[in-house]
Amino acid sequence: MKAENQREAKLRDKILTATREYFQAVYAEKAPFKPGDRIFYAGRVFDDAEMTNLVDSSLDFWLTAGRYADRFEREFAQFLGVKHCLLVNSGSSANLLAFMALTAPELGERQIRRGDEVITVACGFPTTVAPILQYGAVPVFVDVTLPGYNIDCSQLEEALSAKTKAVMIAHTLGNPFDLRLIKGFCDKHGLWLVEDNCDALGSKYNMGNEDWRYTGTVGDIGTSSFYPPHHITMGEGGAVYTQNAELHSILHSMRDWGRDCCCPPGKDNLCGHRFEQQFGDLPFGYDNKYVYSHFGYNLKATDMQAAIGCAQLQKLPEFIEKRKHNWQLLHDGLKDREKYFILPEPTENSDPSWFGFLLTVRPEAPFTRDEIVQFLEQNGIQTRMLFAGNLTRHPCFDEMRKTGTGYRVAGELNNTARVMHDTFWLGVYPGLGEMQIAEIVNLIRSAGVKLHG
Repeated sequence: MKAENQREAKLRDKILTATREYFQAVYAEKAPFKPGDRIFYAGRVFDDAEMTNLVDSSLDFWLTAGRYADRFEREFAQFLGVKHCLLVNSGSSANLLAFMALTAPELGERQIRRGDEVITVACGFPTTVAPILQYGAVPVFVDVTLPGYNIDCSQLEEALSAKTKAVMIAHTLGNPFDLRLIKGFCDKHGLWLVEDNCDALGSKYNMGNEDWRYTGTVGDIGTSSFYPPHHITMGEGGAVYTQNAELHSILHSMRDWGRDCCCPPGKDNLCGHRFEQQFGDLPFGYDNKYVYSHFGYNLKATDMQAAIGCAQLQKLPEFIEKRKHNWQLLHDGLKDREKYFILPEPTENSDPSWFGFLLTVRPEAPFTRDEIVQFLEQNGIQTRMLFAGNLTRHPCFDEMRKTGTGYRVAGELNNTARVMHDTFWLGVYPGLGEMQIAEIVNLIRSAGVKLHG
């Protein structure tokens, strides 16, 4: 057996060495950027560590969550400073799982039920809102402010009703919303706070007296996405995290089919009481591995995805700094174009880990948003909208708009409408060098003349 183990170890080492050599031969050398090359808004940044981890995990042929998933959950929780973290298969699943947990019956009077209301924004990504609607709750949409693009906190009290149970919102493109104010609002009214942290991994907020915390860790539940454009990637993947042991137990069950049993894949009877308990109206001693305490799904990620994430996590601090650096270069380079654009600004008391650089075209500009976006795209600069712009204007809301049911709007969504018509954003991801950023700046600065002479 010892000889077999030694042979296996040598073969594995040989394969991983060849993998590193393959990376060097195929991916390590990149052609230098030259003006006219396509500049993407986001992309994967990786080296041989991700590749060797991926191959290493594949050699185990453990095709579900395993040792790398355990390691990622532990190290990601340590990075954020939270007690509990669960790896899932996407950021959208993380949002679904976070909201599902708040519908659990064991939460008593705080359980979110059909018809209960959840304060959110229409100016964002749809999977922050979709779980609310899926579970029969009512999203209450509040406007955003410029130049922060986060929820307008002055409308919170107007949005509140006797049916309000939670606030579920995202930190827009890495810029934290006013966590101190919103957390205080939620605590005052006994509301859950779910932080969609998918675009803000590594952002920090000062809760007072230099109490700096990572976004996603202040509310009751935080979520992250590891889709390729995000701060770190494992291809598909996401995470949900909390300081609350009861919520963690619910989240764990719902992620794993709704099972009562907490044994990981391939493990049996860790509690020692698998056939010795009474559950519901089942026969005494019914196999605990097939007892379902909740309605859930299989939302786990694979160990191969987690292996990539473990390598990416080691690079996260430098990724954050590069994103900040690129954002600042864009801000400095376009500062004297404020007569044409509203430039983005960080929230007070925050230190953002930027996902992108937002620009809102002013009415005085010699071009519209659509014109400058088309100009940039035609010149090789990839752009993006601020996701849905105004989600309530999309086809998925057609029936609800016709009937006037299913959602509510607090106040007017004036800035949301402006974002829908006038706003776009550019990339700041770590794969962009200073030459690419300079090219973006130069093209934007020349847009007025080139578009209209």
